[in-house]
Amino acid sequence: MLTVGIDVGSITAKAAVVRDGKVISDKLILTGYNARQAGEHVFETIIDDLGVEASAIDKIISTGYGRSSVAIADKAVTEITCHARGAHHLNSAVRSVIDIGGQDSKAIAVDESGNVKDFAMNDKCAAGTGRFLEVMAKALEVELDHFGQFSINANQPSKISSLCTVFAESEVISLISKGEKRENIIAGIHESIAARVVAMASRTGLKAPIMMTGGVAKNIGVVKALEKKLGQPIEVFPQSQVTGAIGAALLAQRA
Repeated sequence: MLTVGIDVGSITAKAAVVRDGKVISDKLILTGYNARQAGEHVFETIIDDLGVEASAIDKIISTGYGRSSVAIADKAVTEITCHARGAHHLNSAVRSVIDIGGQDSKAIAVDESGNVKDFAMNDKCAAGTGRFLEVMAKALEVELDHFGQFSINANQPSKISSLCTVFAESEVISLISKGEKRENIIAGIHESIAARVVAMASRTGLKAPIMMTGGVAKNIGVVKALEKKLGQPIEVFPQSQVTGAIGAALLAQRA
């Protein structure tokens, strides 16, 4: 059986292909202006890479911010369910998932079968998300891909007190004008994100092992700040950004 999961987020669109329970391919592109086109394009790209026809795909499940816009999908499933299933596939021992994407953050409690036991979600404010980090990176004139390494080199993280993206940016600009080191400002931003996410995640009864998914999992500074705040390690897999698409494809196999 050949199934595809398509995860259309606010920043990136991802796809994963599963054959008989095994992930055989994944793909990531920028979403851009049109979520529907992004979903179709990432699907076409991944099956072209595999050399298979669309007619060979048994089932497609969409998820993510733009899941309802993916007309080629047989069904749309919430990203909470898909990230739980994808994380369980990567490590069946995982009991908590922290997913930080482009426009929201989620904490998910997972049972031994990969089902969602409980969850908490922040989708009302950009603070602590990928968009928040993009704004901060622009203000500091640092490539977002380098943000994590910058914070690792900090000697004294700056204090970022605001939880609002607009006010936090003002704080950052004020710190820059005072001559604060970029490394310390970025470390302070990461600690601010960690504090917000941990406060949200604690409502789900965080239980180890903990896995981080979503694009922000690629930022080592945020991961380290979360580990420091939680006092325990967080698992990050190379497939962290496509975990939702993997989960969707796996759910399609069950369906």
